[in-house]
This record gives sequence, C-alpha cells and structure tokens, in this order.
Amino acid sequence: MKDIVFCSNNCFVLYSAAVQAKNSENKELVPSLPQSPMKERPPKAFHQYSNNISTLDVHCLPQLQEKVSPPSSPPIMFPPAFEAAKVEAKPDELKVTVKLKPRLKAIHSSLEDCRPPSKKWKGMKWKKWSIQIVIPKGSFKPPCEEEIDEFLKKLGTTLKPDPVPKDYRKCCFCHEEGDGLTDGPARLLNLDLDLWVHLNCALWSTEVYETQAGALINVELALRRGLQMKCMFCHKMGATSGCHRLRCTNIYHFTCAIKAQCMFFKDKTMLCPMHKPKGTHEQELSYFAVFRRVYVQRDEVRQIASIVQRGERDHTFRVGSLIFHAVGQLLPQQMQAFHSSKALFPVGYEASRLYWSMRYANRRCRYLCSIEEKDGLPLFVIRVVEQGHEDLILTDTTPK
Repeated sequence: MKDIVFCSNNCFVLYSAAVQAKNSENKELVPSLPQSPMKERPPKAFHQYSNNISTLDVHCLPQLQEKVSPPSSPPIMFPPAFEAAKVEAKPDELKVTVKLKPRLKAIHSSLEDCRPPSKKWKGMKWKKWSIQIVIPKGSFKPPCEEEIDEFLKKLGTTLKPDPVPKDYRKCCFCHEEGDGLTDGPARLLNLDLDLWVHLNCALWSTEVYETQAGALINVELALRRGLQMKCMFCHKMGATSGCHRLRCTNIYHFTCAIKAQCMFFKDKTMLCPMHKPKGTHEQELSYFAVFRRVYVQRDEVRQIASIVQRGERDHTFRVGSLIFHAVGQLLPQQMQAFHSSKALFPVGYEASRLYWSMRYANRRCRYLCSIEEKDGLPLFVIRVVEQGHEDLILTDTTPK
C-alpha cells in the first residue's frame, strides 16, 4: 500500500492506506491520479476534516529530506468546462473525481483597451451614450430669414430661381400691394376687373358676412362706404372695420387695427384700444389665418357685360382655356338670322382656345374661332394654328 502526497489550496495532505480503506466503502467512482515518483514513504497520519480544515497540526507532519527533484512529469490534461472528468482505473488503485467549476469566457475587443481601469466597467458589456447640450446663459436672438438669405447670398453657395416680377395689385381697402401675410391681411381676392381686396380686409368689414359655402356678401357695399371713411390710425380713406362699442365712431383699416392693438373676438367683433377690456379675454382672437375656401360673391353676368362694353381694353378676359378677343356687333337687319333661342351670333366675334391636337397625341395647339357673314347668314370659322404645319381653316353654317 502506497501513500500519496498532493497539494490542494497550498496545504500538503497525506492519504494513507487507512484513509483508502475508509473511502472504499463509499459508492462514488473516483478516477485515479498518476503515482508520484517519490520513493520514500512518509509515516501514516490520520486526518479528520471539519469545514475543509484538518485537525492535524502542521508541525506534526514529518519533514522530508531535501533531494534533487526528479524530472517533471507530463502535465495532466483536464476535460473541457461543464463536463466532469471520468477516468477509468483499476479497482486496486486510488480513485479521485475532479469537478471543474465553469468559468465565463472573457470577451476581448478593441473597446477594452480604451476603457479606463475603473470599477464601473466591471462586468459591463455596453453602456448608454447620452448627449447633453449646454446652452450658455444670456440673450440669444436667432437669425431671421432675411439675415440668412443675405448670408447665403454673400457666400454664393446657393442657386436661386429668377426673381418673381413685383406684384402691383393693390387692395381697395388698405391700399397695400400684393398678397399679405397669412396671419395678417392674407391673400388677394378678385372683386372686379382689376379690382382686388385682401381676404381679411373684406371679411372684417362691418357690412360683410360669410356664408357656409365661403362666399363673402356685401363686399361692394363696404367698399363704397369705405371710400368716404378715414382711418383713425393712418388718416387715409378706405377704413371699414369699426369699433362695436355703442356710440363709438373709431374706424380703422384691418392692418391699422392690428397696429393700434385693437382687440378682435371670435364672433367677428372688434373693440378699439379705448373700450377693450384689460388683460386677456376668453373669446379673444389672436390668429387670423384663413385656410378654407373663400371668394367674393358677385354678379358675373353684369361683370362680363361691363367688360364687353368697354371699348379699348388693356386686360385679357380668360375663362379656363378660352381667351376672349372681341365681342363683335349685330345690326338691326341681322337680328332675324344671327340668333337662336339660346345664343347670339354677332359678326366680328373672335376667341381662341388651347385644345388637343388633331395630328399628334399628347400635344396641344391653338384654335382661333370667329364669326363672319356670308349671304346674309352667319359663317363659323375655325383656324387651327399648329407649329410646323400650315394653318388649317374649317368653316360651317352652324357652330357645331
């Protein structure tokens, strides 16, 4: 019987034949370790373990004689992690079972090299990246659109389209040119031939009201009254927005009322600075943008008649793709033959229309329509004007 000496946790432990006899009663299968090449046999010593501590005093262990260490034995090959090493041995030899505790593999990456040696990185695989924007204290005024445009123009890094021609249309109420701001006078609406009014200038007039379809009624009546009323702010004619306080005669343009800090309400009423309540009001209106469909209600038949009656016209009358050039005339002797139950056929009538071509698909050309007289009857002429071809003339005695 041979004793075996091995090291565990920096303590020398001696197993003797008596220990082997006691351990042989256990049913555990213990694989054997290779025998030590030591020739001398240390005296037998019995150990009793309690909490992995031997009761045998270290001084009682026999001191081994120092000798030259034999050549190193081949290294013991342990099985991989998560598996118990099972080594079969002969029944006469000592059997030992070795269990290895699994150890997590360390993940090596390039991030570990740059991490600071701090405890906060221990066991951490990723960390959130938070951005903090620090705004310095003090008054910071962001640049306006005009300043940005001037700066980009100086750099010369942007491509801009050709400048739009200036809008010379004037509002009949406030006399300002072009469309106004959305949260202000708003866009221009056509009232008559070369007559325009701002949407809010007409809407906030005292006489004007809006229908459910979006039509503005009594705009012409408000315009006639405004020609005789002077604004309290700019002292110019055309003011139509009056204070709704009883017996108050203050009247303003819509733009002047905003500049004078008048108070507007949601029920389309206004109070001048002298009669407006102090502080804020629940029904106060502070935003004047109108995104719905709004138009001026007018008599189109009378408008067309007024256009036709004008001799020399500097404007072009257009309806869709039809451009009106001349209305013509009818003499008393032509009344019998130059009309029907639904239309009149005045001699000298001329209009042009852009319509689909008869020669090419997906291309348009110009059709010049006119009415002439032939043998006391109307003659309808259509001249087809198309680029790259001679004019084609079509005639008939009926407009169809």
